[in-house]
Amino acid sequence: MPRIAFDELPGDARVWIFAAARPLGRPEQERLLVEVDGFIAGWGAHDAPLTAGRELRYDRFLFVAVDQRRVGPSGCSIDALVREMKRLGRELGVELVDHAPVVFREGDEIRRVARDEFATLAAAGAVGPDTTVFDNTLTRLGDVRAGRWETPAANSWHARAFF
Repeated sequence: MPRIAFDELPGDARVWIFAAARPLGRPEQERLLVEVDGFIAGWGAHDAPLTAGRELRYDRFLFVAVDQRRVGPSGCSIDALVREMKRLGRELGVELVDHAPVVFREGDEIRRVARDEFATLAAAGAVGPDTTVFDNTLTRLGDVRAGRWETPAANSWHARAFF
């Protein structure tokens, strides 16, 4: 099925968030989106096409979402998406699939650090419950739209893990 506009997907759509290790340059962004569009056009589960869309934010966060009301993704289709993202990451020379680092705002800058480094920053008081973090573990598009993706650490799993 052809890609649909991201904002046309329902709130209960299943979403995956891929955070690039660094901001992508304009040519990298264009290539990433063209490749993802091609993947989505042929993406299916059990021989049924998936209705999906994508969006890139802040030059580094790729959202891919599926309307599960029509056809839900299968384990194999999810594996195919992850394989595609790993392949694109290798070709672009940037990590796209690692969910272990913590991504947060430091002023206007978006930083990505290892969890132990974020814990050190928290212990030193350099980051705290009011620090804006990106919760890339969300799986419902409605949660992203409700502001739970880019949120103070106090409102996400980061609070339990670090504060």
